[in-house]
Amino acid sequence: MLIVFSFLGTFLLLPLADVAAAGFRFVSAWEALRAFGQRIQYNPPQDVTDWATWKSALPTSVSGYPINNLQVVCSDSMAACSTTNSGSPKHYTYSTTVTVAPIVSRAWICRSTNADPCTYTLSYAERFQ
Repeated sequence: MLIVFSFLGTFLLLPLADVAAAGFRFVSAWEALRAFGQRIQYNPPQDVTDWATWKSALPTSVSGYPINNLQVVCSDSMAACSTTNSGSPKHYTYSTTVTVAPIVSRAWICRSTNADPCTYTLSYAERFQ
Protein backbone atom coordinates (compact mmCIF):
# COMPACT_ATOMS: atom_id res chain seq x y z
CA MET A 1 0.00 0.00 0.00
CA LEU A 2 2.84 2.40 0.80
CA ILE A 3 4.45 1.70 -2.58
CA VAL A 4 1.18 2.36 -4.42
CA PHE A 5 0.60 5.68 -2.61
CA SER A 6 4.17 6.87 -3.20
CA PHE A 7 3.88 5.90 -6.90
CA LEU A 8 0.57 7.74 -7.28
CA GLY A 9 1.83 10.80 -5.45
CA THR A 10 5.11 11.06 -7.34
CA PHE A 11 4.13 10.12 -10.87
CA LEU A 12 0.50 11.16 -11.04
CA LEU A 13 -0.57 13.73 -8.46
CA LEU A 14 2.48 16.04 -8.46
CA PRO A 15 2.55 16.44 -12.27
CA LEU A 16 -1.21 17.05 -12.24
CA ALA A 17 -0.71 19.71 -9.58
CA ASP A 18 1.91 21.39 -11.80
CA VAL A 19 -0.47 21.41 -14.76
CA ALA A 20 -3.31 22.74 -12.61
CA ALA A 21 -1.16 25.54 -11.18
CA ALA A 22 0.03 26.52 -14.66
CA GLY A 23 -3.56 26.44 -15.90
CA PHE A 24 -4.71 28.77 -13.13
CA ARG A 25 -1.91 31.21 -14.03
CA PHE A 26 -2.90 31.14 -17.73
CA VAL A 27 -6.58 31.68 -16.95
CA SER A 28 -5.76 34.52 -14.57
CA ALA A 29 -3.56 36.21 -17.19
CA TRP A 30 -6.22 35.79 -19.87
CA GLU A 31 -8.81 37.34 -17.54
CA ALA A 32 -6.46 40.30 -16.97
CA LEU A 33 -6.07 40.76 -20.73
CA ARG A 34 -9.83 40.59 -21.22
CA ALA A 35 -10.46 43.06 -18.38
CA PHE A 36 -8.03 45.52 -19.92
CA GLY A 37 -9.74 45.11 -23.28
CA GLN A 38 -13.13 45.72 -21.73
CA ARG A 39 -11.83 48.88 -20.09
CA ILE A 40 -10.68 50.22 -23.44
CA GLN A 41 -13.82 49.09 -25.24
CA TYR A 42 -16.40 50.33 -22.75
CA ASN A 43 -14.58 53.51 -21.69
CA PRO A 44 -13.30 54.85 -25.00
CA PRO A 45 -11.49 58.18 -25.12
CA GLN A 46 -13.31 61.30 -26.23
CA ASP A 47 -11.17 61.59 -29.36
CA VAL A 48 -10.23 58.14 -30.68
CA THR A 49 -8.10 59.67 -33.43
CA ASP A 50 -5.76 61.20 -30.82
CA TRP A 51 -4.38 57.77 -29.98
CA ALA A 52 -1.02 58.95 -28.63
CA THR A 53 -2.61 60.96 -25.81
CA TRP A 54 -5.01 58.35 -24.44
CA LYS A 55 -2.59 55.45 -24.92
CA SER A 56 -0.18 56.99 -22.42
CA ALA A 57 -3.00 57.40 -19.86
CA LEU A 58 -3.81 53.66 -19.75
CA PRO A 59 -2.50 51.48 -16.90
CA THR A 60 0.68 49.48 -17.44
CA SER A 61 -0.50 46.41 -15.52
CA VAL A 62 -3.78 44.69 -14.67
CA SER A 63 -4.16 42.24 -11.76
CA GLY A 64 -0.39 41.98 -11.46
CA TYR A 65 0.20 41.16 -15.14
CA PRO A 66 2.15 43.72 -17.17
CA ILE A 67 0.53 45.07 -20.33
CA ASN A 68 3.19 44.95 -23.03
CA ASN A 69 3.35 46.07 -26.66
CA LEU A 70 0.16 48.14 -26.60
CA GLN A 71 -0.53 49.25 -30.15
CA VAL A 72 -3.41 51.05 -31.75
CA VAL A 73 -3.89 49.69 -35.26
CA CYS A 74 -5.05 52.07 -37.99
CA SER A 75 -5.40 49.77 -40.98
CA ASP A 76 -6.88 46.43 -41.95
CA SER A 77 -3.38 45.04 -42.45
CA MET A 78 -2.81 45.37 -38.66
CA ALA A 79 -0.18 48.12 -39.02
CA ALA A 80 0.28 50.30 -35.94
CA CYS A 81 -0.85 53.90 -36.01
CA SER A 82 1.95 56.36 -36.62
CA THR A 83 2.53 59.69 -38.30
CA THR A 84 2.76 57.91 -41.66
CA ASN A 85 -0.20 55.61 -40.96
CA SER A 86 -2.73 58.10 -39.65
CA GLY A 87 -5.99 56.44 -40.63
CA SER A 88 -8.90 55.90 -38.32
CA PRO A 89 -8.07 53.56 -35.40
CA LYS A 90 -9.61 50.13 -36.02
CA HIS A 91 -8.04 47.70 -33.51
CA TYR A 92 -5.88 47.64 -30.45
CA THR A 93 -3.42 44.87 -29.65
CA TYR A 94 -1.36 44.11 -26.58
CA SER A 95 0.20 41.19 -24.73
CA THR A 96 1.29 40.01 -21.31
CA THR A 97 3.75 37.50 -19.95
CA VAL A 98 2.89 34.56 -17.74
CA THR A 99 5.51 32.94 -15.52
CA VAL A 100 4.91 29.41 -14.28
CA ALA A 101 7.05 27.45 -11.85
CA PRO A 102 6.44 23.72 -12.23
CA ILE A 103 8.08 21.47 -9.67
CA VAL A 104 8.02 18.01 -11.22
CA SER A 105 6.98 18.40 -14.85
CA ARG A 106 9.32 21.24 -15.82
CA ALA A 107 10.72 19.38 -18.82
CA TRP A 108 7.44 19.28 -20.71
CA ILE A 109 5.67 22.38 -19.38
CA CYS A 110 8.66 24.61 -20.11
CA ARG A 111 9.29 23.95 -23.80
CA SER A 112 12.99 24.73 -23.55
CA THR A 113 15.42 23.07 -21.16
CA ASN A 114 17.11 26.44 -20.52
CA ALA A 115 13.88 28.25 -19.67
CA ASP A 116 14.41 29.71 -16.24
CA PRO A 117 12.01 31.24 -15.39
CA CYS A 118 9.45 29.50 -17.53
CA THR A 119 7.55 32.33 -19.28
CA TYR A 120 4.93 32.48 -21.98
CA THR A 121 3.50 35.44 -23.89
CA LEU A 122 -0.24 35.79 -24.39
CA SER A 123 -1.47 38.22 -27.05
CA TYR A 124 -4.85 39.88 -27.32
CA ALA A 125 -6.53 41.99 -30.00
CA GLU A 126 -9.93 43.67 -30.09
CA ARG A 127 -11.74 45.80 -32.62
CA PHE A 128 -13.06 49.23 -31.72
CA GLN A 129 -16.85 49.37 -31.88
